[in-house]
Amino acid sequence: MKLIRLIGTFVRPHWHLIVGVVVFQLAQAIASLYLPTLNADIIDQGVATGDTGYILGIGGVMLVITLAQVVCAIVAVYFGAKLAMRLGRDLRQAVFTHVGEFSEREVSQFGAPSLITRTTNDVQQVQMLVLLTCTLLVSAPILAVGGVVMALSLDVPLSGIIGVAVPVLLVALALIIVRMVPLFRLMQQRIDRVNGVLREQLTGIRVVRAFVRERVETSRFEAANRDVTDTALRAGRLFALMFPLVLLVMNVSSVAVLWFGAFRIDDGSMQIGTLTAFLTYLVQILMAVMMATFMAILIPRASVCADRITEVLSTPSSVVVPSSPVLSVSEHGLVELDDVSFAYPKAASPVLCNLTFVASPGQTTAIIGSTGSGKTTLVNLLPRLFDATSGSVRVDGVDVRELDPDLLWGRIGLVPQKPYLFSGTVASNLRYGRPDATDEQLWAALETAQARGFVSELELGLESPIAQGGTNVSGGQRQRLAIARALVKKPEIYVFDDSFSALDLATDARLRAALRRDVRGATMIIVAQRVSTIIDADQILVLEDGSIVGRGTHEELLETSETYREIVESQLTAEEAA
Repeated sequence: MKLIRLIGTFVRPHWHLIVGVVVFQLAQAIASLYLPTLNADIIDQGVATGDTGYILGIGGVMLVITLAQVVCAIVAVYFGAKLAMRLGRDLRQAVFTHVGEFSEREVSQFGAPSLITRTTNDVQQVQMLVLLTCTLLVSAPILAVGGVVMALSLDVPLSGIIGVAVPVLLVALALIIVRMVPLFRLMQQRIDRVNGVLREQLTGIRVVRAFVRERVETSRFEAANRDVTDTALRAGRLFALMFPLVLLVMNVSSVAVLWFGAFRIDDGSMQIGTLTAFLTYLVQILMAVMMATFMAILIPRASVCADRITEVLSTPSSVVVPSSPVLSVSEHGLVELDDVSFAYPKAASPVLCNLTFVASPGQTTAIIGSTGSGKTTLVNLLPRLFDATSGSVRVDGVDVRELDPDLLWGRIGLVPQKPYLFSGTVASNLRYGRPDATDEQLWAALETAQARGFVSELELGLESPIAQGGTNVSGGQRQRLAIARALVKKPEIYVFDDSFSALDLATDARLRAALRRDVRGATMIIVAQRVSTIIDADQILVLEDGSIVGRGTHEELLETSETYREIVESQLTAEEAA
């Protein structure tokens, strides 16, 4: 049912193509049903009487009908292919758009490899089903029903063979198909696994090589690949039974028709031409059943794929766009958290507990804490990558859940913990948040981000190519380009999620000095592991187990927070701390 609903939803806008397919397939099927009758007339009336003119006349009509049948088949396939391609395009677009609305929670729930498989392989299976439905399944019931009617009109007693052959074939094929459905479902899951292993190994290739784990990872991939192959072979063996089975039933039925038909010709109840036409209708009926069976093979796999696609499309984002969003605000750069807590679904304990603080324009608010204390989760609440479980996150005086998403995202420049660059050029990456930025503005942002030096040394400067993920630049260069990208956008709120970790201390210090000079009116929220990065912050928040256990300047926290002193002492000498 999900398969039918999914296809129905996405083919409805292209109803004119469906009409074209049905009309031309109907014309083709009618021609196929009419030709055996004409052939019977030639044998029984033309050949039997030696009337050459009658043979040529009826033969000419058959030739015209055959040519018309070919034209109808070509046009029907054209319309069917066009419908299938548009369905695939619309499905991929719908899945991509919906996934783009997911929060981090839903993306993690499905996993990137599975979402990629659902957008590509799963959509392709549904698309293939629609294509073959338009080219095979529309004409199959017409040929089957019409063939039965025409066979009955020729000889009712002999039609009993059809009444036996078709049910036998259907039952045998149904037993095979029932066993294939769970195999197709398992196959899609194992394709997900192959994609997941492959993606993981390609992303972590440096780690794999650094720890000399090539053989282990190769074994992992071989195991996943072998699972897919084994499942495909099991499904293939069942599939291989189908065509011999159809041919067996067809041949046995044909022999039966010839055997019993010979007796009816002998007693004068049937003519040779009629027997030839009857045999043709029998083959058409069984071929129609075979075509429907071929579709039945694809339907289980397409049904599994449709379930997986529907699962994505029917999963609502936990970050809901407000029905009446706030489109304008009076404040500029004010961030407030009021008794905010956050817990992942089914988690034993919350990640963040009762956080309350204010980050004001023109000030730097720093967040520090041990690994797993909730720092990244905290900053992800600001641009609504997650929604707080309780409490209120306000930007410019308005709860982020009530703000227009474009207005919210336009005010925040986020530099994530793992900066990601897109395939293109340095310029295209820097203009990601501001497409109309000039070259002068790009160079100014690079200057502030301490990236102008290495970019100017590149052969093509701003037009130098960047590989997907920024893999052709170093970690520190990638971080500085990500910071420059946020600076080009010129937001009111900068969120740096441990964005200076790959920089040496000297570059870190120059970058922080440049930020204080060039974005002094903006709100800066800095998550850091190094004390030296946040030592000059106006406000430092110390997180431990999701709670704020210290708040103040560097000097104040040295006096009041034991947790902060431990962090400082682990990184700085006594003289540096002072």
